[in-house]
Amino acid sequence: MSGKEILTLSKLTCPECGHVVELEMPTDACQFFYECEACKALLRPLTGDCCVFCSYGSVKCPPIQAEKSCCDESQPSP
Repeated sequence: MSGKEILTLSKLTCPECGHVVELEMPTDACQFFYECEACKALLRPLTGDCCVFCSYGSVKCPPIQAEKSCCDESQPSP
């Protein structure tokens, strides 16, 4: 690692209603969906983004901050 501090808190802003919530991000996985607490909209990553934090968060997800692949397609499906 380059010694760069990895931030794990991000303020997620709902694009539908503007509700903001501060959340702890997973450090080793993508969060593909998030249901807004206020309007119940189901947030999904925008095209080209790996997770909802990269699309709607104040901070990109930890794997992206560390310049690593966030979503490894070689991982087995559940």
